[in-house]
Amino acid sequence: MNTQLFGTDGIRGIANQWPITPEVALRIGRAVARVLDTNGHRRHKVVIGKDTRLSGYMLETAITSGLVSEGSTVLLTGPAPTPAVAHLTRSMSCDAGIMLTASHNPYQDNGIKIFGPDGYKLSDALELEIEKLILGEELPHPENDLGKAIRIDDAMGRYIEFTKNAVGANSLRGLKIVIDCANGAGYYVGPLIFEELGAEVIKLSTRPDGQNINENCGALHPENAAAAVKQHGAHVGICFDGDADRVIFCDETGSVVDGDRVLCLCAKALHAQGKLRGNTLVATVMSNLGLRDALSQDGITLETTGVGDRLVLERMREKGYNLGGENSGHIIYSDHATTGDGIMSALMLLAMMRESGSALSELADCMDIYPQVLLGLDVQEKPPIESIPEVHKAIQEAETRFADKGRVLVRYSGTERKIRVLTECSDAELAKTQAELIANAIQNTIGA
Repeated sequence: MNTQLFGTDGIRGIANQWPITPEVALRIGRAVARVLDTNGHRRHKVVIGKDTRLSGYMLETAITSGLVSEGSTVLLTGPAPTPAVAHLTRSMSCDAGIMLTASHNPYQDNGIKIFGPDGYKLSDALELEIEKLILGEELPHPENDLGKAIRIDDAMGRYIEFTKNAVGANSLRGLKIVIDCANGAGYYVGPLIFEELGAEVIKLSTRPDGQNINENCGALHPENAAAAVKQHGAHVGICFDGDADRVIFCDETGSVVDGDRVLCLCAKALHAQGKLRGNTLVATVMSNLGLRDALSQDGITLETTGVGDRLVLERMREKGYNLGGENSGHIIYSDHATTGDGIMSALMLLAMMRESGSALSELADCMDIYPQVLLGLDVQEKPPIESIPEVHKAIQEAETRFADKGRVLVRYSGTERKIRVLTECSDAELAKTQAELIANAIQNTIGA
């Protein structure tokens, strides 16, 4: 059994297999309450949201039981986007927020994300403290100190008003929008927000059944929204992932807009308004080199971090920047949200379209993208990459071939048993050849 619970984005795994079991979930609830208990009393308030997976019922009940057994008051939202839970944690003065989701993964998976009272994901130190309690000895139950659970019926109403206030009433009037909600957490609240702001909305994948989350829909399959945009003559297509913290766009021609182009146009728009703090965009090492070069033309700096929206946000908080994200669709506007928010990001982009009077295809034509190859390979295990001579050699040879005209990035997935190989070079054929050589070395050594 693995003794590490927290990965790059909370605790994640296959439902009903360790650690995503009711037994572990109950201990997670108890551990969270114990870590919150820093002032000698147990009357904590914790909000719990979930996406639309069947296993959400199991985890919600178990975690609630653990918290209530420790004296906590639990506020249950039902299906809610991850950013809604982060917002409610802060706006309702909760001591913690817990979101049950495996994001873009298939329905068989689930996960547990924990937010602190400020709406931000927990620090590594607090996660480690919780992990030690979960994996440690049996915890004695407190005497006569039970809490309670309450379902809050106005939870989504609070989030709706919060997001609408960011752009203003009727700000989307005249826009026709296709929204694909991935049969996930945003299936109800997502379309409603855009409708209440005046847009005409064509809805896709808004009938979750517990098993169809992310299934051939949403951010993983933007081609559905792209086809609908062309069919209905819409201005834009918006595709959320399972917990609606990520968004992929399609322009009015039915073309999927690359995530780096979205980051680029957002940074340029904020910079033109004088609102881009530090004249800096924070992105990850997965972003294209073309993004750096396009931003530099406007005097904007690109700072890069390791992979994961959490690392992006940490850099933003550390240096006071207000825009960051990943080219996979996470966009963080820290002036409005404490985490990636697909709905908020879409509202911000639509506002930029309205203010500029430009179509999305025009705004997205803001950078040149260097040829890139990205491969995802299943692996049997995850030893340090530099400890595998054949793989390490292939990477070094690729770096030598690219010189200053490209780059190589090889890393393990933080949520799956996979390794990702990225090569990028102005010479497309060279990028492809070197990626295949590295992939062959991986398959010959640790490939599944």
